Amino acid sequence: MRLVFMGNSIEEWGTAIAVAIAAAVLMYVARYLLVHRLSAIAARTETRVDDWFLRLLKSTYTVFILIFALYLGSLMLEFPRKYEIWLWRVAVSAMLIQAAIWADTAVRTWRGRYRQAAMGTESVASAASTAIIDFLLRLVVWVVFLLMVLDNLGFNITTLVASLGIGGIAVALAVQNILGDLLASLSIVLDKPFVVGDFIIVGEFLGTVEYIGLKTTRLRGLGGDQVIFANGDILKARILNQTRMFTRRAAFFLRVHYSTDPAKLEEIPGMVKDIILAHEDTASFERAHLRELGEWSLNYEVIYWIKNPDYFVFMDTQQSILLAVLRGLKERGIEVAFPARMVIRNPFDCQDDSPVLNSPAL
Repeated sequence: MRLVFMGNSIEEWGTAIAVAIAAAVLMYVARYLLVHRLSAIAARTETRVDDWFLRLLKSTYTVFILIFALYLGSLMLEFPRKYEIWLWRVAVSAMLIQAAIWADTAVRTWRGRYRQAAMGTESVASAASTAIIDFLLRLVVWVVFLLMVLDNLGFNITTLVASLGIGGIAVALAVQNILGDLLASLSIVLDKPFVVGDFIIVGEFLGTVEYIGLKTTRLRGLGGDQVIFANGDILKARILNQTRMFTRRAAFFLRVHYSTDPAKLEEIPGMVKDIILAHEDTASFERAHLRELGEWSLNYEVIYWIKNPDYFVFMDTQQSILLAVLRGLKERGIEVAFPARMVIRNPFDCQDDSPVLNSPAL
């Protein structure tokens, strides 16, 4: 007597189970060998491709191997059409979920590699900002694969997608400012006009970037106060990033008295040049010229560069140069001019023969 179960004989069921077991063992062993082999290769090389494939293989779950193996075994059997359709849908859904896990693993691997590459560099703080991109990419991955799974299971996702689209437009209009700040945060992360730790000037505000979030960017001001900007607003402003300076330009005017001898006036540019070049480790001379004949002084313009962008080095160097210039002028008997005005008393108001007074300008 031939035993039949669900339209298939015991021998056919035995064949199907044997095929399923063989497929499961074969895929499991193949995964194990590939992981072992790629681990050895990844340990010897510095490329990232083998590391990525290794992470993907490790994220291949045994349960999905079993589901796919059972589907292969079911091909050895004859089932009604509706059962075959559902077996196919379950197998494809399992493969889609596994593919979503692979994509999610790839995104997380990218984020981990980015953080590791940034460690020890000046952009290490910006690695935290990749959490924004990581979150959005993983969200897109799971939403797309979820819709594919629902479509594979026979659900009509056209209406769902249309509803999501209409609802998305309504939500976007309601929270357009928040979405604008969110997109601005992505722009900050991708374009990197500044990163956490940079000292920036935004309009009349200046401070060190302390945090870059989905909606706001926060600075720590010089006075210790925290300045909070919406990401959209900060990108609309002109941003001066002081941290990315390589040199600092310094300039000052030197005003000398009109009574100075022309021969001494010719010595001033050379004197200033020698003083600046004496700081060859921190400063480089550009020019020094008698620029104009002012209303009450002879005006020299001096321009030089500070090689070190550090602000304290800049101030120390500038102070040293200005003091040396004052000493050089004093040694040569050259007077620094200052604005003055003459006040003449009304002779009818004077009760004595007091002289005309000269007083410095206030």
